[in-house]
Amino acid sequence: MKLLEKILLAADFSQSTDNLVENAIGLAKTFQSQIILIHVLPDDITNEKARLLLNDAAINQLELINDKIKSEGVETDNPILEYGNHFDKIIKTADNIHANVIVIGAGEKTKDDVFQLGTTAEKIIRKSTKPVWIVKNNSPLDVKNILCPVDFSTESKRALKNAIIMARRFNAELIVLSVYEMIYSDSLKLKLDWEEETEYIRLEHEREFNSFLEGFNLTDLNWDREIMKGLPSEEILKAISLYNTDLLIMGTTGKSGLNRIVMGSVTEKVVREVPCSFITIKSEDIIDLRLGTKIRDIETHYNIAKQLMRDGFLRESINEYKICLSINDMHIPSLHGISKVYKKLNEEQRVQKYKSMVKEVVARIWDKEIEDEIRKSYKF
Repeated sequence: MKLLEKILLAADFSQSTDNLVENAIGLAKTFQSQIILIHVLPDDITNEKARLLLNDAAINQLELINDKIKSEGVETDNPILEYGNHFDKIIKTADNIHANVIVIGAGEKTKDDVFQLGTTAEKIIRKSTKPVWIVKNNSPLDVKNILCPVDFSTESKRALKNAIIMARRFNAELIVLSVYEMIYSDSLKLKLDWEEETEYIRLEHEREFNSFLEGFNLTDLNWDREIMKGLPSEEILKAISLYNTDLLIMGTTGKSGLNRIVMGSVTEKVVREVPCSFITIKSEDIIDLRLGTKIRDIETHYNIAKQLMRDGFLRESINEYKICLSINDMHIPSLHGISKVYKKLNEEQRVQKYKSMVKEVVARIWDKEIEDEIRKSYKF
């Protein structure tokens, strides 16, 4: 079972490449993913000798990085060298190889730069339907705190679903943030009315936020929610600083109804100035749950079931445990596992049912052991 099967790693061979590769390796180890390297050279080099030298140098660099990744025990494929427009080739390659996520550096920016996002990274976020993981320079993959802003849109729902799984896998705290905008009035006469209206908006926003969260499995997750008032982009950046955020996960379009190749205005403002690594999610999930039901190895299905339970896929976990029982109906670990899952789902009647089944199986095993001992001594 692989929740994140393929990572397309776009390497530009800059000074930040080592950190970018280390982040990708850490991500791949966390999700048992495959890394496919890509580098794009310009296609307007007229000098044939220069073009060949660049080609050979790029191939050599890709092979060195690929060997480094493989030495860490991470699966790779043949590196890809393309010619042409950087962001266009990266996006098309991600589609062609069915990558789950594009991992790319933020660009060679300094902390003093107001806009810290490179041109290529920004264009990939704008135009790719794939999730994009932007790695900030000198930022190791040490994810202890994840921030996920939501505006109740389809995109933010998808972002939160993926953020929950990321938080589980990295054992990180998850902060779910929602921002509502204030209402201002220049008229002193209407001040009281506006304050009442603003309070009404806050209460309605909180109600909608609570309703939104009900659709997610947050069981056994270290998480909290935060409501802020103000301009969404400004409040998100404040929250990143307030919570010492290591990773921001957010949808790239929202209620503005912009089409799929344009970032929402809030996302655009945030990603240009965000100081930490971040993931943008549009119309595809990073996490893609694919289960191989044809496997008949009970241990494989059992391990899948346990991992699904840890990742919060509770119903899917039960299905895998039941596959184990279809192979061996006396598999006590699977019966215990189902009982634990139903406990998390607050289905007490089914908890007791599977606990009783465990006792019954234990009794059957005990009786069989006694019978075998008797048969050794007596002939029937």
